[in-house]
Amino acid sequence: MSAAEPPGDGDDQLLVVIDPVARRSDGESVRIAKDVLSAGAHAKICLPDTPEEFARALSRRGARRPVVVGDDHALLRAVAQLHRERELAAGVLSLIPVGAAHALEVAHALGVPRGAVAAARTALDGAVRRLDLLVDDSDGVVLGRLRIPAPPPPPPGSGTPHAGVTAVWDTCRSLVTSLVRPAPVAATTNPGTHRLRIEADGVLLSDLDTPVRDLSVTSQGGGGLADVVVRTGSGEDVTVEAKAVTVSGADFRYRADIQTGGPVRTRTWTVRAGAWGLMLPGPAGADAAAGARW
Repeated sequence: MSAAEPPGDGDDQLLVVIDPVARRSDGESVRIAKDVLSAGAHAKICLPDTPEEFARALSRRGARRPVVVGDDHALLRAVAQLHRERELAAGVLSLIPVGAAHALEVAHALGVPRGAVAAARTALDGAVRRLDLLVDDSDGVVLGRLRIPAPPPPPPGSGTPHAGVTAVWDTCRSLVTSLVRPAPVAATTNPGTHRLRIEADGVLLSDLDTPVRDLSVTSQGGGGLADVVVRTGSGEDVTVEAKAVTVSGADFRYRADIQTGGPVRTRTWTVRAGAWGLMLPGPAGADAAAGARW
């Protein structure tokens, strides 16, 4: 799992965790990153093969500063792990982006350099930038953007009535259902929409009687606020800034960065200002001026 590396000339102590997907997808970039990091710092190289080994390596980092070599999935895994350990605020992460272009969109939006050499040098000599984090009520994390997109259309033929014995059974089942609970609001009147109650900092933005096509909650990077955009079925956009967003309604799924969550019936996301640190290019004074590009 670990490989010893000769110490560099610097005084920095690094734990370099190389994701197995990165090793398989671009071994040359991984080798270059290792060489640059090992030449500039005392680097311990870890080669986990499973998520459990990845988590174990991070938890045993000691005083070493973690550097993740991998894609957005690896970065999210590291942030989530440190958040669960309640160690995220005390440390600083670095990322060497290695992977497919579509799996590095979060990293690039955060400002991580695209090349292995530039990213490795940033890990050694960059500036720490404190970034906001969206945390939900199940302890999940979102680095940049949360979305609840329009639901997929119903499969063809889903509304076709049955015949014969099946039709009789469907009629009986519908009758029993109507007797034990009220009928839900029909979504077919506005296909491709949700029926959701959306609140931002306690202010109601949309209720169950308003069809919603899309909800996005995007971290501003710093300042403790998120941009909230509700797109209604009528084409109207409701835009606010908020520290907390609560969504409730029928079972819904959501997209947190590059991961899909749910189905859930209610979820609250809260912005935690400056919750984690990431090494980025530029002087520390550029903190306030820089912003994530989502």
